[in-house]
Amino acid sequence: MITASLTDNVEYNEKRPAIKVLLDTETGKEIRIAFKEGQVMKEHKTPFPIVVEIFEGSIDFGVNGEVHTVYKGDLLSLEGNVPHDLKALKDSIVRLSLNKADTAKRVEDVAKS
Repeated sequence: MITASLTDNVEYNEKRPAIKVLLDTETGKEIRIAFKEGQVMKEHKTPFPIVVEIFEGSIDFGVNGEVHTVYKGDLLSLEGNVPHDLKALKDSIVRLSLNKADTAKRVEDVAKS
């Protein structure tokens, strides 16, 4: 068994969303993205389907140019190759579930841009 916590040792980056791989298993990856209010991840897409959970806070989640405000407890899924962007409306913790073939580095690169 492998365990991880979305809330232990949360570190926010003042300049960009903070990315941390919590689990890397045979079937997928679980990533925590910690946003300070106002931080964004510019429009990007992934080649694989994803699932996003808003664990804390609220996010404006743009999909194909249409903005959806999502709140603590909300889940959403996207197929691969769908353009999307995120903006934190307040300090937020987002859980991102990735396909095993996807990489955490890709997510980190999006957060840096």
